[in-house]
Amino acid sequence: MKEKRLISWVITAVAACAAAPAGAAGAAGDYPRRPITIVVPFGAGGSADVYARYLGDRLQKQFGQSVVVENKPGGGGVIGTAYVARAQPDGYTLLVMSNTQTVNETLLKDRPYDLMKDFEPVAPINEASLVLVAKKGLDVASVGDLVALEKQKPGELNYASSGIGTPYHIAGELFSSMAGTKVQHVPYKSSGQARTGVAAGEVDYMFDAIATMQAFVDDGRVKALATTGKERSPVFPDLPTVSEAGLPGYEANIWLGLLAPKGTAPEIVATLNRAIGEIAGDPQVEQQWRKDGVSPMVMDPPAFRKYLQQDIERLRKIALDAGMVQQ
Repeated sequence: MKEKRLISWVITAVAACAAAPAGAAGAAGDYPRRPITIVVPFGAGGSADVYARYLGDRLQKQFGQSVVVENKPGGGGVIGTAYVARAQPDGYTLLVMSNTQTVNETLLKDRPYDLMKDFEPVAPINEASLVLVAKKGLDVASVGDLVALEKQKPGELNYASSGIGTPYHIAGELFSSMAGTKVQHVPYKSSGQARTGVAAGEVDYMFDAIATMQAFVDDGRVKALATTGKERSPVFPDLPTVSEAGLPGYEANIWLGLLAPKGTAPEIVATLNRAIGEIAGDPQVEQQWRKDGVSPMVMDPPAFRKYLQQDIERLRKIALDAGMVQQ
C-alpha cells in the first residue's frame, strides 16, 4: 500500500515538473491566448485614453484576441499605475503611461511603486506638443499679452490641468517659472474636465494636447495663443511656438508608452514591442497621427528603458528649477 502511494506520488511529481516548464514556455510562445487589459491611469477623453483605445483596436486585429481598455484614474496616475505594478506578470495586464509617471518619480516620494524597478518597459507609442489656450473672456491675444496680464495681476490668474504631475501641469509651471509670474494651479480630475472648465470660463487658461483640444479651438470655444514644440505644429501652422512668442527656449510635450509588470517574460515583451512598432510604423497610422499633431515613436525595449531614465532626469531638473519640489 505504501509502495503504491509512493509510486503515485513520484508519477505526480514528475508530471508536475515536466508540465511546469512546458506551460511557462507555452505561455510566452503562444501569447496571447486570452483577452488583454490595457489600464489607463487617467480619466476618459484624454490623450492617453484616446490612443490606448486606438492601440487596443489595432492590437486586437493583430492578435485575434480581445483587448479591453480600462480607466483607473486618481492620485495623478498613481492608482492605476500601482494596480498594474501588482498585477500578474503574464502580459495580460498592461499600462499606458505618459510623462506624468516619469515626473512623479520626483514629485511623489510616497508612491507605492518604483517605475524603473517595478515595470518592464515595452514600447513608446507617440509624442506631441501642446497648445496653450485661454478662455474667450480673457483679454489676451498672445503669449506676450498673457505674461503682461499675469505680471499686472500677480496670483489672480489661474490655469487648469488634469492633475498634479501631468504634462499640462508641468507645462503651466514651466511657463510661469520662465515668465517670472505667479499663477494659481487648478487641478481637475481629468483633462476632459479641465478642457470643459476653460471652455466654460471657470479657469483662465490651460495647456492641452493638440489632438484633444483642436475641436475646441476650431469651433471658437477657446482662444489658441501658441504651441509648445520646438517647431510650429502642422495642425496650427499660423500659431507661433511659446518660444517664438516671447519665452525663448520654452518647450513642453506629452508622450505615451506601454509598460508591463516586472517579471513579464522577455518573449512577451518582445511580441508586444514588435506589434506596437508595426502599428506606429504603418504609413496610414503615421499619416493619421500627424494630422492630429502626433508623431509615432519606435524603440526596442532597451532603448525605451534608457529613454524613461533620461526623461525622469530631465523632468526632475524642470521640477526643481520651477520650485515644484525642494532640493
